[in-house]
Amino acid sequence: MKESKLTTKILIGLILGILAGLLLNSTPNIATTYIKPFGDLFLNLIKMIIVPLVLSSLIVGAASMGDIKKLGRIGGKTLGYYLTTTAVAVFIGLLLGNLFQPGIGIEMNVDTSSIKAAKAPSIAETLVNMVPSNPIQAMAEGNMLQIIVFSLFLGVAITAVGEKGKSLYHFFDSLAEVMYKVTAFVMNFAPIGVFALITPVVASNGPSVLLPLLKVIIAVYLGCILHSLITYSTTVKVFGKMSPKKFFKAVLSPATLAFSTSSSSGTLPISMKTAQNDLGVSEPISSFVLPLGATINMDGTALYQGVCALFVAQIYGLDLSITQQLTIILTATLASIGTAGVPGAGFIMLTMVLQSVGLPLDGSALIAGIDRILDMARTSVNVVGDLSASVVVAATEGELENPEGGKNNKDKKKTQA
Repeated sequence: MKESKLTTKILIGLILGILAGLLLNSTPNIATTYIKPFGDLFLNLIKMIIVPLVLSSLIVGAASMGDIKKLGRIGGKTLGYYLTTTAVAVFIGLLLGNLFQPGIGIEMNVDTSSIKAAKAPSIAETLVNMVPSNPIQAMAEGNMLQIIVFSLFLGVAITAVGEKGKSLYHFFDSLAEVMYKVTAFVMNFAPIGVFALITPVVASNGPSVLLPLLKVIIAVYLGCILHSLITYSTTVKVFGKMSPKKFFKAVLSPATLAFSTSSSSGTLPISMKTAQNDLGVSEPISSFVLPLGATINMDGTALYQGVCALFVAQIYGLDLSITQQLTIILTATLASIGTAGVPGAGFIMLTMVLQSVGLPLDGSALIAGIDRILDMARTSVNVVGDLSASVVVAATEGELENPEGGKNNKDKKKTQA
């Protein structure tokens, strides 16, 4: 009941924020000056807990497996699920881009001086950059991929050491429990934070800015909805044996928060609570799958790449071959592994995708004007995808309690301790 009340309050905050933004559309500086700071404060509170929460929960998750082979098996399932659903998402984006043809009829007349190409890292560079040369520096900089790698090494080592590693395990277990409680405190401010974040966005990007690019927005939002209803409903039902209706009802709160913050990492605390309390995912599975997903699972972002790449091609009257469209799928899928779960990261990734098929980077300037509007939708899909993965992996490992969506009382007590 408490979680449903919070979800309702967050939705109310979102609706009120949109209305306030429309009212302040003629004077957006008021929203930016007086309302936005409260949203920034909420984001800072979220950022404050991300690193210690990911570090402690992932170490405990890895160490709780008790079997290195099991950890490898779960890691393989998780990575396979994320890469597969990401490829499907890009395909849906390209399909809608071909159907809607959002770039037809739009003249290219934008300022391109600030657009710089982002070079896609090679596979070797990605692998090297995953391992931190200094774990403390990685934590200070919030480099999530490096934090995840270090946490997994430490968790596996704790298990390998045996009895002597138990005291360290209990330390991180206690830290994780404390961070769950801090998360509960912070989430009490979520409705205010959501209101303060969405108001300046709507005030600054009113209807007049959105109308010329309405096709792009509709295509991306429709793609996100279709991907959620088709891909996630299917995987949750077939592999997780869970009712899609129960699943989407449970994930409404983190999806709403993701929509307003545009940050997968920022939504991680409430995603973990939802997985354990409302979806019945065991703590070891959720502590492993969700932090990993917040970093490498970018389904919504990948879908957005597909739509926007075709949009840019159509602006310039260029036809992309099947090979080029397959290249977009491959590039977007692989690039998603290194895309940070923070606002705006998807736009940087877009320049990599455009470059991979030789499209002019100038066209991305048009997308930049509505990027935050698109970012909200794609981040929600990213978060829902993370939660669907936790259900699927937990079910295949026999660690999903009450698939029809009931409370996991054992884990609920732990997360609220």
